[in-house]
Amino acid sequence: MKNEGKQRIVVAGAGSIGCFVGGQLAAAGRAVTFLARARIAEEIERHGLTLSDQDDCTLRVAAKDLAIAIDPAVLASADVVLVTVKSGATSEMAASIRAFAPAHATVISLQNGVDNATILQSALPGMKVVAGMVPFNVVALGAGRFHRATGGDIVIDAKAAALAESLSTPHLPIATNADMRAVAWGKLLLNLNNALNALAGVPLREELASRDWRRVLAACIGEALAALAAAGIRPAKVGALPPALLPAVLRLPDALFKLVAAAQLRIDPNARSSMWDDLAHRRTTEIDQLQGAIVALAARHGTGATMNRAVLDRIKDAEKKRTGSPHLAATTLLGPT
Repeated sequence: MKNEGKQRIVVAGAGSIGCFVGGQLAAAGRAVTFLARARIAEEIERHGLTLSDQDDCTLRVAAKDLAIAIDPAVLASADVVLVTVKSGATSEMAASIRAFAPAHATVISLQNGVDNATILQSALPGMKVVAGMVPFNVVALGAGRFHRATGGDIVIDAKAAALAESLSTPHLPIATNADMRAVAWGKLLLNLNNALNALAGVPLREELASRDWRRVLAACIGEALAALAAAGIRPAKVGALPPALLPAVLRLPDALFKLVAAAQLRIDPNARSSMWDDLAHRRTTEIDQLQGAIVALAARHGTGATMNRAVLDRIKDAEKKRTGSPHLAATTLLGPT
């Protein structure tokens, strides 16, 4: 068999991130199986995978060269499980891993939020669970095409440095960090924009070009930083700017912001957040693990979270209405000025 002797990787929850990461690994010759919902599995089986990025690099993997399954029993073949489901599905996926995966398999969480690795480890006490962070946005373009619309390298816990090296590919390097909780909180600060983009209903670049939407994001991040400080948590720098500077930079006038944050604006013109995509497809979002996490932390430590609560409520309302993005104006959240 062509994969005999290779490290066997199962991408558990092959959505946009899972298809892009797993596709990169498959293109580099790794033994990858995609565990996906029927819709995604059918799409990959019909079209294969086409992976593109901002640097005009395009990789194609034919369907005949891909292993795709919808039955979680495929986890029995895994040496490494890359968990890429939405945070709300972590416990469900953990149950499948517990039922089918071998005890020697390493489980890596490549998910948004700060608690997924903890949830996985609690459910899988006999297995090695590794926290990870994916900094980039992936857009599903249909027909097996997945486009990486923003930059940054995947990071996993330094305790799995050898695994990071073995999983790295020329187009998908994987770095390590010894303090993944700080990294997760640093990423969460940036992910607070996911909900704002979903509420605005415009491409990410257009939203971030709006000073009013940046002011909303600055308020969300400012509340988060206050809650984190009260909790004694120091978020790591994820991206070009230290966390403490983010609110001030976001509030800059447009011309100054473009100068200071040029790297942050290197976003494909049609890219939108995964939460926008969730609303568009009538799916439950990750708002409880993003703004919801800040609201909960602030409540525990007696700090304010007015803007994060307002955003949380608006997303919950949009989920209930099931009509996609509400296309709000930022002033709806900012109030009178």
